[in-house]
Amino acid sequence: MDRRADLHKRERRRYVIGYGGSLLLTLAVFLIAHRYGIETKGVYLSIGLLGLAQLVVQLVYFLHIDRRRSSREDLDLILFSTLVLLIIIGGTVWILGNLAIRMHLQMM
Repeated sequence: MDRRADLHKRERRRYVIGYGGSLLLTLAVFLIAHRYGIETKGVYLSIGLLGLAQLVVQLVYFLHIDRRRSSREDLDLILFSTLVLLIIIGGTVWILGNLAIRMHLQMM
């Protein structure tokens, strides 16, 4: 029973660290956006980088995706799903951009 309690304590500590990290990253994004506004490119870059850090915290502390062999299949699944979503989003933006260009050329 001592080993089980130790595992439970370690798991709870991981969740608390993950929650704290996620909360700090979220607050950092809000503070940057509030302090500097949303008009500058540096703000967009910092929000993007903090968003990537948030993604890493979520994957490591909540989904338990790390470099061990047992969780590599989960990481492969996540990366493949991300690739499919990026293809769908990129294709949609490409098609809508092409449509917008064609519509504006006809109006001139």
